Amino acid sequence: MNKIQELRNKRLETWEKAKTFLEDKRDEKGIVSAEDTAAYEKMEEEVVDLGKEIDRLERQRDMDMKLSEAISRPVVGNPVQDKEDKTGRGSDAYQRDFWNLMRKKNAPVTNALQVGTDSEGGYLAPDEFERTLVEALEEENIFRQLAHVIQTSSGDRKIPVVATKGTASWVDEEAAIPESDPAFGQVSIGAYKLATMLKVSEELLNDSVFDLERYIAKEFGRRMGSKEEEAFLIGDGVGKPVGVFQTTGGGEVGVTAASDKAVTADELIDLFYSLRAPYRKNAVFIMNDATVKLIRKLKDTTGQYLWQPALTAGTPDTILNRPVYTSSFAPLAEAGALAIAFGDFSYYWIADRQGRSFQRLNELFAATGQVGFKATQRVDGKLILPESVKLLQMKAGV
Repeated sequence: MNKIQELRNKRLETWEKAKTFLEDKRDEKGIVSAEDTAAYEKMEEEVVDLGKEIDRLERQRDMDMKLSEAISRPVVGNPVQDKEDKTGRGSDAYQRDFWNLMRKKNAPVTNALQVGTDSEGGYLAPDEFERTLVEALEEENIFRQLAHVIQTSSGDRKIPVVATKGTASWVDEEAAIPESDPAFGQVSIGAYKLATMLKVSEELLNDSVFDLERYIAKEFGRRMGSKEEEAFLIGDGVGKPVGVFQTTGGGEVGVTAASDKAVTADELIDLFYSLRAPYRKNAVFIMNDATVKLIRKLKDTTGQYLWQPALTAGTPDTILNRPVYTSSFAPLAEAGALAIAFGDFSYYWIADRQGRSFQRLNELFAATGQVGFKATQRVDGKLILPESVKLLQMKAGV
């Protein structure tokens, strides 16, 4: 049995013990003592920690598989009749010269490298590296797995949206049929600039053993993925995308909790059914880990716990039989906060402006024996149909 499945089984076993312990320790009034509550919360914390370790191991496994893929083409058939080399940024020559320039200050700029020259001295990453970076972004950014991602080249992207739909009517014989035309609108999605910079020592650059490509891909992916996810969830639209947890431009409030620090099972069920049925079939929950802890003890009308741990590797836990994803950027369940989002997030569109630019900074950190690398990308995100995501809002504070 592999380590991930072993941890999943251990998490389920711990969760079952925690539930049994909680039920056994209730008195005739259904109250659990403070001492037993502390013991239960310790077991619950172990369930949370095991879940985080499972997520880490799965990300590590997937990244290792991607980065261990062969990068050279095998010799098959007649060695003389080799396949035609790819062109542009996908060519082997461009990739080789790109990384030569990244490693060496005075590396010659060949014709292959000039395919990606821009006006500010940066170079578009070769295709192979760009795919690695996008995969790293997806590992760090749960929202990209749920949203609809498109590529744009320039200018704003106009997305047509049906504002109101036409209806049919019952009419008498020979009576006039009433007109009922649908109304159309449009949502404009542009691009905001996201940038980061890192430093690498000259010793590491000169060490051929050091995997520069992997290091930069993972580090840029971690930084940009984290910042993207923050904007896609809680961004205010000022210099960044608008997040789904915004009342203006985000989802619609479906339920307001009766408490400013707790959520009931009935409120979660109300949130579930506040979303229209066509969206529910692909809907998922997004919330903070701390919010999951609040609702872990809740049961439905049949006495079953609403939260259920996943047993199969690569599948999320569930609430009301719908997947639940957690993010540290989701708001905490506190007074007035929009704490839980439930909906079909494929209606949140992420627009990637084609081409990510990378630039080597030779002189900026020369005094400390380091070389800088700058990465920029342009991206925007918007919820196209607000009715596709419902939010649970906590009671406002006094």
